[in-house]
Amino acid sequence: MTRRRATTIGFCAVLLWALLALFTVGTAPMPPLQLNAICFAIGGTIGLIWIAQADGISQLRAVPLSVYIFGTVGLFLYHFLYFSALRVAPPAQAGLIAYLWPLLIVLFSGLLPGEHLKSGHILGALISFAGAALVILGGSAGFNPEFATGYALAAGCALVWAGYSVLSRRLGDVPTASVAVFCIATAVLSLAAHLATEQTVWPASMIGWASILALGLGPVGLAFYVWDIGVKKGDIQLLGVASYGAPLVSTIILVMAGIAAPRWPLLLAAFLIACGALLAARASATAVISPQE
Repeated sequence: MTRRRATTIGFCAVLLWALLALFTVGTAPMPPLQLNAICFAIGGTIGLIWIAQADGISQLRAVPLSVYIFGTVGLFLYHFLYFSALRVAPPAQAGLIAYLWPLLIVLFSGLLPGEHLKSGHILGALISFAGAALVILGGSAGFNPEFATGYALAAGCALVWAGYSVLSRRLGDVPTASVAVFCIATAVLSLAAHLATEQTVWPASMIGWASILALGLGPVGLAFYVWDIGVKKGDIQLLGVASYGAPLVSTIILVMAGIAAPRWPLLLAAFLIACGALLAARASATAVISPQE
């Protein structure tokens, strides 16, 4: 698989994550950890069915236990910290801090062997982050020290996902099929956390059930498989910057669905995110890569 194709596949995860907010709205009033458990169970089960049909069970047996622990901790801890942050801090501010992960991916990727981090990558990530900030914060108030705990949880969330993504690059020989096991194990941990901290609430309509299924198949399912391919074999710096398109596309989808009102900052945000992505793409194009890429 070429580097360009792997990057394109990885970017599909960004598009799928842009649907996360829309489908999550449809699942109300189900609590987050219960939703997490069900969605990861769907995503993991679909992955296991695909693996069984492709006769890939032998691949899973060859994966070290430490890799399974790494993947499960990454997926579970990210979502646990994210949901916890949004419970104890304003969602807009906590969400923006959590969305530092694309910038951190760009910065951390410079530590990987064979990668070439250039000033264009960093500048592009910063410009795109400014665009994402316009979308996520909107007209919200500034940061309040009263919610420092929530902000810290959100920062931890960003560190976990950036670390998971960059370290996955070092596991390039581990088959993407292993993500199915990560998902199933994350579902089990999420279920345990749900039973310990939340009250079980089931959807009251078909829209709710359809939204849960869509989440499990897409943003909390397929997205993790294609992201795994992207960060292992694609242009990880470009993927990091391009990830800032997710909150923009998500907001546009919510506006089209009538859930959110259109705002003028969307145009400026789109311009900034596009400029940042172009800068990163140009930096990647001029970087020294191996002939087979």
